[in-house]
Amino acid sequence: KSIANRIKAKGLQKLRWYCQMCNKQCRDENGFKCHCMSESHQRQMAMFSENSGKYMDEFSREFEEGMMEIIGRKARSQRCSANVVYREYIANRHHFHMNSTIWETLTDFIMYLGREGKCEVDETEKGWFVTYVDRDPEKLRKLEERAKRERTELDSSER
Repeated sequence: KSIANRIKAKGLQKLRWYCQMCNKQCRDENGFKCHCMSESHQRQMAMFSENSGKYMDEFSREFEEGMMEIIGRKARSQRCSANVVYREYIANRHHFHMNSTIWETLTDFIMYLGREGKCEVDETEKGWFVTYVDRDPEKLRKLEERAKRERTELDSSER
């Protein structure tokens, strides 16, 4: 029985019964209810209530970093569906759940990335698509140097 329980615990469970504060995944409603009544959960929630903004900002930052890593890998040169990126992100068992961030939906998060200029975002009838905008200072500096070199070559040829 213990081996069967460990095998069940390895896979992804329903998000509905996950506690982000405790990093605890429960298999069913009863297990989640028992977890919520536990003393350790009550302590964690007391800490959260004292400084909820700090926790929400930290969870949001971690979520954004994880998503941007995948977007940077998958959508660097071509546009990619936001749902595909999100499914890859949540395939990692220890990801930060969106319901513990400041964004309520994936659409809100994708629109945030577009407003901040971190990604090019477009909406089609098939859903939201993102393209990574590379803002690496080293790469931007090299592009600027190349453009400057080309301008000087043009100037010398005109002379």
